[in-house]
Amino acid sequence: MAETWPGTGLLLRSPAVELAPMTAELLDALALLLPDDIELDPAVPLPPGEVRAARREAYRTAVRRDREGFDPDGWKLHLAVRLPTGALAGVQTIEAERFAAERTVDSASWLVPEARGRGIGIRMREAVLALAFGPLAADAAITSAWRDNAASLGVSRHLGYRYERTSRLVTPERDGELVHLRLSRAAWLASGSGQDVLVTGARPELFGTGP
Repeated sequence: MAETWPGTGLLLRSPAVELAPMTAELLDALALLLPDDIELDPAVPLPPGEVRAARREAYRTAVRRDREGFDPDGWKLHLAVRLPTGALAGVQTIEAERFAAERTVDSASWLVPEARGRGIGIRMREAVLALAFGPLAADAAITSAWRDNAASLGVSRHLGYRYERTSRLVTPERDGELVHLRLSRAAWLASGSGQDVLVTGARPELFGTGP
């Protein structure tokens, strides 16, 4: 993970959280904080060894793959979340496919257990939406969560996402229903959310938009 990666310099900051693109040092630190209840990318197999160590290595591999494969037409950006105290609290991810044509972003996130239930999930999602609907000029944001994931669905609804549909998903870890939600640009702008989020260092051309 060379620090010449084009995402270097991007920073999303609000009074509640600071989000910065993943570096090698941040990835190592966050892998050690990876909660046991986080579902890993099924496309990355667990390496042999003790389960917790294997999960950490699989997570590192997935993040490195996404960074190395970053392309304006299909990208996934992992952002380390830091609290005002300086403590790392988790990761907020924003991604898109065919962004130049569709102008739609998706998101995912995780928090360490001690940071949950404090409104931090709302503020970190709000920060990436400020990036998406601001410098990146997105038209919509989508997200999905298991039907029983009340925390994630609560964050989405708080920020103005609206229900679209429900689908069934079978993974190596579970078989259940996913709830899909969507937030339009008009709804985001009307809400007034994200006004205290400062976005610096954004380069829209790296994300398939801009001049």
